[in-house]
Amino acid sequence: AAIACVLGLSTARSGTSALTKNQATLVLIFMCSFSASFGWSWGTLSWVIPSEIFPLEIRPAGQSISVAINFGTTFILAQLFLAMLCNFKYWIFVFYVVWIMIMTIFIAVFLPETKGLPLEDVNKVWAQHWYWKRFVTPEQLGPSDTAKK
Repeated sequence: AAIACVLGLSTARSGTSALTKNQATLVLIFMCSFSASFGWSWGTLSWVIPSEIFPLEIRPAGQSISVAINFGTTFILAQLFLAMLCNFKYWIFVFYVVWIMIMTIFIAVFLPETKGLPLEDVNKVWAQHWYWKRFVTPEQLGPSDTAKK
């Protein structure tokens, strides 16, 4: 949002005005800060979450599919970014802020905490979650867990 504010205030609605050296430096600092922050937070989640949520039996396949989707999505976004930038102008950065807010809400509501749990117990967390429990079958919990349920 900070990038959108600087670009919106300095280039006006047309997006054709030139930036001063100080404004360009500020935009560059904000972009580098965003990239670093994203890499240290959201960027790693596409690698970490699949390795924690998939049962041991399907983890390699799940991780492979997850990585393929991540690479495909990254390719599509890279191809579309310049066209979107030309059309949205500085609003493209607001567009990304909205998507990050949507992702944050999704994670907070739909992803249960698995910190400190052994990998074998992750299915129990899914079985107890308010939304995902309708998708976890007793066979997925294992013989000892279905007796407790």
